[in-house]
Amino acid sequence: MKGVYLLAVLSLWLPSVQSQSPTPITDPASFVLPFIGTTNGGHVFPGATLPHGMVKVGMDTDSPGNQAGYDANATFKATGFSQLHDTGTGGGISLSNFKIWAFPNCTFGFQGCQTSVESRKVLRKVLPDGSPDDFASPGYFSSNLSNGIRVELTSTRRTAIHRYTFSPGTAEPRMLVDITNDGSQTSTFPVMTLNTTTARVMGGSEFASSFGPQRYTAFTCVDFAGQGFELGSPTEFGTWLGDGTVQGQTDLNQQYFGFVSEMGALFTFNPAPKGKPTVILARAGVSFISSEQACANAEEEIPDFDFDSVQTENRAAWNELLGRVQVDTTNVSTETIQLMYSGLYRSHISPADYTGENPRWNSTEPYYDSYYCNWDTFRTLYSLIALHDPERFALIVRAMIDIQRHEGWLPECRGATNQQFIQGGSNGDPILGEFFVKFSEQAASLNVSADDLYTALLADAELQPPNWNLQGRQANAWKEFNYIPQDMFDAGGANTKQVSRTLEHAFGDFAISQVAKILGKTDDAAKYAQRAGNSFNLWNPNVSVPGTPSVAGMMQPRFKNGTFNFTDPRHCSIHDPLMATCFLNAVDRDGFYEASPIVYSQFVPHDTARLLKLQGGNSSFINRLDFIFEQGYFAIDDEPSFQIPFMYHYANAPGKSTQRTRITVAENFNTSVGGLPGNDGNSGAMASYTSFALAGLYPVPATRQILLSSPYFPSISFFNPLYNSTTTIKANGFEGNPADGVGGKVFVEGVTVNGKPYKSNCYLDWDVFVNGSLVELTLTTNPNVTCGSGPDALPPSLSTGGFS
Repeated sequence: MKGVYLLAVLSLWLPSVQSQSPTPITDPASFVLPFIGTTNGGHVFPGATLPHGMVKVGMDTDSPGNQAGYDANATFKATGFSQLHDTGTGGGISLSNFKIWAFPNCTFGFQGCQTSVESRKVLRKVLPDGSPDDFASPGYFSSNLSNGIRVELTSTRRTAIHRYTFSPGTAEPRMLVDITNDGSQTSTFPVMTLNTTTARVMGGSEFASSFGPQRYTAFTCVDFAGQGFELGSPTEFGTWLGDGTVQGQTDLNQQYFGFVSEMGALFTFNPAPKGKPTVILARAGVSFISSEQACANAEEEIPDFDFDSVQTENRAAWNELLGRVQVDTTNVSTETIQLMYSGLYRSHISPADYTGENPRWNSTEPYYDSYYCNWDTFRTLYSLIALHDPERFALIVRAMIDIQRHEGWLPECRGATNQQFIQGGSNGDPILGEFFVKFSEQAASLNVSADDLYTALLADAELQPPNWNLQGRQANAWKEFNYIPQDMFDAGGANTKQVSRTLEHAFGDFAISQVAKILGKTDDAAKYAQRAGNSFNLWNPNVSVPGTPSVAGMMQPRFKNGTFNFTDPRHCSIHDPLMATCFLNAVDRDGFYEASPIVYSQFVPHDTARLLKLQGGNSSFINRLDFIFEQGYFAIDDEPSFQIPFMYHYANAPGKSTQRTRITVAENFNTSVGGLPGNDGNSGAMASYTSFALAGLYPVPATRQILLSSPYFPSISFFNPLYNSTTTIKANGFEGNPADGVGGKVFVEGVTVNGKPYKSNCYLDWDVFVNGSLVELTLTTNPNVTCGSGPDALPPSLSTGGFS
């Protein structure tokens, strides 16, 4: 994306923003801090990538928590700079393929180079504050290693370019290409050839998925060039196996060498002429098809080895995208602005655009990968993308539909072209629902087939796959019992997570009902709306929290005969007497995944009004929410808790939502390397949650409603290029944000849209964003505000006639 294009896009809408904010942010990338969450379990990728780029080039360290390759703890050593990574994930260490490494010298010459990961790794230089001498901004990463080498990285969609600056006086600069070492060292069947004249390396290997039973094959093509001098042919070349170098060897195939876990290529080059620095560029194309295609990708995307030009265009692409969201920075801390744009940035790292790199079938449709996992991201990620990047959303939806067309069901958890383990089940449904409910009128122009989208949804809803551990639902039991029975030992998957899957399938059916309604399929709309009510088939009014009888009524596992089993409401919480975690485990029979029954008993986003009634009405509902927070059951580091701070809206107490959300942000999010509560929600969930919270919004997926609070800025604007419109939310009377999140002039007592009083203080309809509106909020210090007094003041629910 050229910088000229950025200016052209900004010119479309800056006048409307300038009327609200006198200083539009033209370089929002400067507020992004890629190192947020890069240690203490955040698992954030801080390297260089384009928005949704396939290549994510970055440093790998020897940290035990390097799911994204990198760890910001300076005590961990660098092991290489690889081309592919995921971000924010749990599971095993994923990707980290095709590391490149530079040697300033080898004590015992070429054949004495210590080439294995364990032998070659070095510490980074350390800054006075104890942090490593690393730097990152969108599209760029650099590090100064303790061996005197400076490394810089940038990328295009399928190609990385590295820049290695050697210390003055280096006589024999050497470059290593690692074919086998992914993050978990799972390589099998590696192959590699090197060209003795050009030093081109072509190769690939088979690797294990990090969160599933399948394996994938990936390929690379690496070329070298000198910056400011002619690099020439290598003076020495060969292959390496572990810590042994075979000088002069040009081919590597595991069948010839037996099982050796580490293999690659090694070159020695002449240094730059005297008086010039020795700077060697490494261009690494990547493909999931072949090494020949990896070479073609590299030659197409970076034909001239121009590192600075690639970096400039990469940053321009990020600025254009991030610049669609503008904030007024008056009386706002720099940290808050950084949190906002960093969250937006991390929301666009995954899923990744693998178009043209799908080895499993031929298609002219886009192919996106790294849905890791939809269980994490369906709540907030795609609703955020809908606000400012609908064209990308359309490409992702087309890719998901194409996956269903060829594999039978929508993707749920996918990485490196492989199906991975389902966390919930079939959460592609609300993602497609989110797209169509908001963009049905534009779907055809975005090349999204309504018929194909609906067919994909029905496949999930009605057809049981052979292995519902990896895709689809346990559909037969769902249709027969209208819940997933705990004693349904069905062929095709592990009998676990029956309660949480029931709740998620019900929400998926709600999304289908919304799509059916738009398509005029009246019978289907009624059918799936009724199935959306299956959530309440697991409601047991006779279960309460031990020691707290006032918190009564709970989602519980149920047998085929209709009787209830019992799971302690404290299960999987900090109060669990058994200290269970509810992580993915085929032998778990508790019924829940990664959250407690008391948390899951709040998860009916399409019908919170009915849930509120079952929990005793407004006062009891509020007391229950207060109990969840005050007793530590709320866990923002796990996605089932995401909506809970905003649920006071449904009890006509939005001030309490505002207060809980702001305390949650203050206590859990900051700009440090450990500034996330747990990992980044698997590919952007935590990032998008942060951005929504700071914008004063929370989405209800697959609906045209967004819950409303107050933003952390005097104004925030969203430019939607599909509509060519900008919607600005202006907080009149803004006085800043209390550091601890408590109190302040932050509560919304009135809302106008384009100068007219709005029907609710608690939510906005999507039409507000379609038309390009000025939303003005009247703020107060009084937390006892309400949603208003009209018939439509409370947020919609299915049982109260909403979502029509």
